[in-house]
Amino acid sequence: MTTDALSDSPLKIGSHTLTSRLLVGTGRYDTMEQMRDSLDASGTECVTVAVRRERLYERTGQNILDFIDSDRYILLPNTAGCYTAADAVRAANLGREILRTLGNPGSDWVKLEVLGDSKTLLPDPVETVAACEQLAADGFSVLCYTSDCPVTAQRLKKVGAAAVMPAGSPIGSGAGILNPANLQIILEYLKEDDEDYPVIIDAGVGTASDVSVAMELGADGVLLNTAIAHAREPVRMAHAMRMAVDAGRHAALAGRIPKRLYGTASSPQEGVISTRPYGSQADEIGS
Repeated sequence: MTTDALSDSPLKIGSHTLTSRLLVGTGRYDTMEQMRDSLDASGTECVTVAVRRERLYERTGQNILDFIDSDRYILLPNTAGCYTAADAVRAANLGREILRTLGNPGSDWVKLEVLGDSKTLLPDPVETVAACEQLAADGFSVLCYTSDCPVTAQRLKKVGAAAVMPAGSPIGSGAGILNPANLQIILEYLKEDDEDYPVIIDAGVGTASDVSVAMELGADGVLLNTAIAHAREPVRMAHAMRMAVDAGRHAALAGRIPKRLYGTASSPQEGVISTRPYGSQADEIGS
C-alpha cells in the first residue's frame, strides 16, 4: 500500500485545522522543562493552558508561557477550576486577551470546563450549557468538556459548541474508557447530520491503549494531560500517546472484523488432505 493510501484528512475545529489528533495539557509536570520536552514528543499541535492568572505561574514563579513555543503550537485556553457559568465566561475572556497580546491564533477559541464539585470533578451540565451558549454568542469557538451523557452532548451542540468533548472517565482518574456504549451513542447522535462534527474524548485516559480504544470508537481526537505528566517517564509516555492516537485512528478507518463466538480458520479448508485433528487420523489408520 502506498503512503497516499494511508493519508487522512486533518481535524477541523472552528477556524482551526490540526494534523495531529492529540491535544495535550500543560499541568502537573514536575518541571517546565519536562513539560516542554513531553509536548515535543507527543507531536501535538494544540496545547491547552489554564488561563486564570495564578495558573500561568508554577510554584517557583516561572511563567508557563515562557516554555511553550507560541509560533509552533496553537494555544487552547481553558477554564479549568471554574464552577459557575459566570466564572467560566470571565476566564475565557481573560484567555482571549492574553493570546491576542501574544499574537497566537488560539485567541478565538476556548476549552470550556464548568465543574460541579471539587471531589468528583464532574461537569455541571446546567452551568456548562449556559456558559457554552453565552461564549458561542460572544464569538468563541467552544470546545466543551462534558460527561458521557448523550442528552447533554446534544444540547451543547444545539447551543453552538464547535466541538463536544465527553469524558472517558473522571478527570485525572486514569480509569480509561468506562462507558464505551454512551460514547458510541454520542458519536452517533452528534454526527447524524454532519459526519465531520468533531467529538474529542477528554479526561480519564491512563495509558496508550485507552487512547487507541477512544479512537477506535470513532472519536476525532483525544485530549489528555495527567496520563503523560504523572507517568514514570513522561517524555516516553508522550511518544506512546502519539503512536496510539495514530494506531486507533487507522484502525477505525480500516474497520475491524466482527467478533464471533467461535473460531474461523484464516486459511481455506478446501483442497486439504484432512481437516480433522492428527490424532483422529492416526486412530483411523490404525483401526
